[in-house]
Amino acid sequence: MKKLHTPRFLRAGSVCSVPVILLASAIGGNAMAQDATDDAAEGVLEEVIVTATKRAENIQDIPISITALNQSQIEQMSAGVPDIRFMSGRVANLTIESSFGRVFPRFYIRGYGNTDFDLNASQPVSYVVDEIVQENPILKGFPVFDVERVEVLRGPQGTLFGRNTPAGIVKLDSVKPVDVPDGYFRASYGTYNASRIEGAFGTGFGNGWSTRFSLLYMHQDDWVDNGYTGEKDAYSGFDEWAARLQVAYDNGGDFRALFNVHYRDLDGSAILFRANIIEPGSNGLNDEYYDRDTVFFDGQNEQDLTQWGGFAKLEWDFSNMTLTSITGYENVELFSRGDIDGGFGGCFVIGDCGPGFIPFDAETADGMPDHRQWTQEFRLTSNTGGAFNWLAGFFYFNEKFTIDTINYATLFGGDVNGLVEQWQKTKAYAFFGSGTWDVSEKWRLGAGIRYSHDEKDYWAERYLSPLSFLGVPPLGPIYADPDDDKVTWDVTANYFQNEDINWYGRIATGFRAPSIQGRLLFGDTVSVAESETSISYEGGIKSTLAGGRARVNFNLFYYKVDDAQLTAVGGEANFNQVINADNVKGKGFELDLQAQLTPDLLITYSMGYTDTEIDDENLAVAGCGAPCTVTNPPGDVEGSFLIDGNPLPQAPKITSNLIVDWSKQLESGTIYFQGDWVYRSKINFVLYEAKEYRGKSLSEIGLRIGYRFGEGNHDLSFFGRNISDRERNIYTIDFNNLTGIVNNPRTWGVEYAWRY
Repeated sequence: MKKLHTPRFLRAGSVCSVPVILLASAIGGNAMAQDATDDAAEGVLEEVIVTATKRAENIQDIPISITALNQSQIEQMSAGVPDIRFMSGRVANLTIESSFGRVFPRFYIRGYGNTDFDLNASQPVSYVVDEIVQENPILKGFPVFDVERVEVLRGPQGTLFGRNTPAGIVKLDSVKPVDVPDGYFRASYGTYNASRIEGAFGTGFGNGWSTRFSLLYMHQDDWVDNGYTGEKDAYSGFDEWAARLQVAYDNGGDFRALFNVHYRDLDGSAILFRANIIEPGSNGLNDEYYDRDTVFFDGQNEQDLTQWGGFAKLEWDFSNMTLTSITGYENVELFSRGDIDGGFGGCFVIGDCGPGFIPFDAETADGMPDHRQWTQEFRLTSNTGGAFNWLAGFFYFNEKFTIDTINYATLFGGDVNGLVEQWQKTKAYAFFGSGTWDVSEKWRLGAGIRYSHDEKDYWAERYLSPLSFLGVPPLGPIYADPDDDKVTWDVTANYFQNEDINWYGRIATGFRAPSIQGRLLFGDTVSVAESETSISYEGGIKSTLAGGRARVNFNLFYYKVDDAQLTAVGGEANFNQVINADNVKGKGFELDLQAQLTPDLLITYSMGYTDTEIDDENLAVAGCGAPCTVTNPPGDVEGSFLIDGNPLPQAPKITSNLIVDWSKQLESGTIYFQGDWVYRSKINFVLYEAKEYRGKSLSEIGLRIGYRFGEGNHDLSFFGRNISDRERNIYTIDFNNLTGIVNNPRTWGVEYAWRY
């Protein structure tokens, strides 16, 4: 494997792109002329080792667009008590949003994701934690703590990671046990009595055994008033626990093992829907009805989740290969209930409503009383260290769950007046293989292939309709059993111009299995979307500058998704369904830059640009459950609109993030400043385009000012999030009224940290 991060300066004439030239100038042309021995002293960036190819490699060697976040960056971005959405926009072309709050995050890479809010929704972005895929969207909300690294792999990952990865994967690796005492403790306190206590401790026991235990507790007081009931501080509080226990065995021989069990418990408020907060005819906040500190609910709001799981990773080294077995199990239970209309009353029912006009009440709950997921992977990996390296394996996935969807008669005592049950079992398996060949000193070629088979058994039944008073009867059971198999592949090429510059190209395909949507409270049909397939073309440069003091990675991409699975959400009937578009196209670029401008100042910057387009001239969807101003032409069916040429929902054209890390060594310790800025451009909330359902651009600023002392083991800091207190509507419910969800307010806090 070629090493691209040697601490030396770039040879004259080796700068080959505009971003490289600009950064080299910023660092200082005089440094470029100094002797290489003098230049290797201070400020050299550490190599970034990732496992994106299921073997440890330098990120600069891998012909894939990858961004990695280290421990320090994660700790800065996650100050306070956030959920996993804190990573949204902090990586170029990565967006994470949710209409469930701290559970059920929806991931988008290069604008490609899924807005479906049903609990059996499939997503084209896979989330992988410690090599275990977290398939159900509820599993993806597990808190981020005691983490070594987060890797974002863009584009189809259909060879090594397989099913439901046509947009890419977000891959998280926790800190692993070591055979010496190691640990840390963090405690913070801030706005709304937000408290966070986090720590880990590990040690070795001799004879190759070691362990690590990690614990997290987060709390926030309720701080949003209920203006309808007069209750103060009624919503937005929570208590959350999470823990992880790992036991490892490695005595330096031919066998290694890692065992993991983890647990999560959440008790708090569901996300707050706010009635009529969008200004009609625009996408601004309606000052008449919007108050960040107040909602007007006549329904209940609560959320409870319990999750646990574990895995066993076993490895055997043979003469020229390694056998790895990874067995994983996940289980989650969820109940989430909210006042979906975001207000009180119903003018069509009782003649009284607010704030603004609300035709009728909407209070629902989603529950997952039973869930389990089991995965098994076997793989063989070459370890000869020669010119040709290969990997081959088998993957098995088995998941079963039950979903309850409940409607409540808010205006008539809150009794249950609607009940739907869904049951789904998924089985999938795959065979995969990949290899790389160092053809010469400068050229490396790679290829991979995967055969995937996926099948689902599904039924849904409506036991009680909210419209039963109009004679709408029970329904079902309705059955569906889609299955499909596909072959996906990728080919790559690296050209190592010199030790510091790597040009690469990649063509890759992806596959997402059939999806099912059976939300039968207000509809009478189960929709099934056919499989989608994708192909992506990517080329770029990975470069190291100024003797290892800077890195610039840049790429261009284009992708096309055939039979793209989309989710039509809302409309006058409040009916969701999955549909297929002829195709969806996306194009753009990513830029990742990191520079140690001085020994005291580190700058990290990323920018992504994505232009997405739905390409299906006959595809129309229902729209405007609430009064809104649609700008698309009408479809053949009354109330529908053509969406050909529209961008994908939740797909900003621009995402950008800047992190500034400055420190100064004093006799008694180190003072430091960390600041981060994140930006995304405007977005569509739904498939059709309407003035009200177009989210404004959003930027937020965070900071941390601190002092490290006691040989660096102690750290006392002050931090702030969204310090400009920017307010934006970040999500909408296309049903009943102009309901929205707003971003988190400005918060402040103080933190103490200790490292062993």
